[in-house]
Amino acid sequence: MVIAPSSDKDIFTLSAPDPALWKLYIIRALCTGPGVIFVLPYLYFRYHTLRYTFDEEGVHMRVGILFRREVNLTYARIQDIHLSTGLLQRWLGLADIQIQTASGSSDAELVIEGFKAYEAIRDFLYTRMRGYHAAGKSLPNERSETPAARTDPTAEMIALLHTIRDELRQTREALGKRTPAE
Repeated sequence: MVIAPSSDKDIFTLSAPDPALWKLYIIRALCTGPGVIFVLPYLYFRYHTLRYTFDEEGVHMRVGILFRREVNLTYARIQDIHLSTGLLQRWLGLADIQIQTASGSSDAELVIEGFKAYEAIRDFLYTRMRGYHAAGKSLPNERSETPAARTDPTAEMIALLHTIRDELRQTREALGKRTPAE
């Protein structure tokens, strides 16, 4: 039995999908008619290898036996989160959490499926995503500890604009001193 998460610590413990996802997979496989002999084994192995990890850095998904797919997505890269649920998913209490990044693809970068606490997971992801964007945090591998990086960016921009202004003034004066060659 899966208990609905009530805090961030509970979200961090989620890993395997709810057994209701297996029921959904069986129903989908049966809807394929004769294709059930090919679809059901695929969905069986997908269900049993589908694992998620939520940590301080981001969300990680791992699935597959023969062809393993791993997706590691940091909270800072998340741009948008969508919930989608079909009739069967609603009946089973499930939804797909589609996470999009700023990549060129219009499809979701990561789809979290098989959790009944999908609203709590979505809220957790929104909180983490906004925490990174609101605080101006960078991706973990982009952090810089140089003194120039710790200075006020506004002061740096003003100094750069003053330098550009002075150079343009010097260029205008130099062009004004030139006599036209006729």
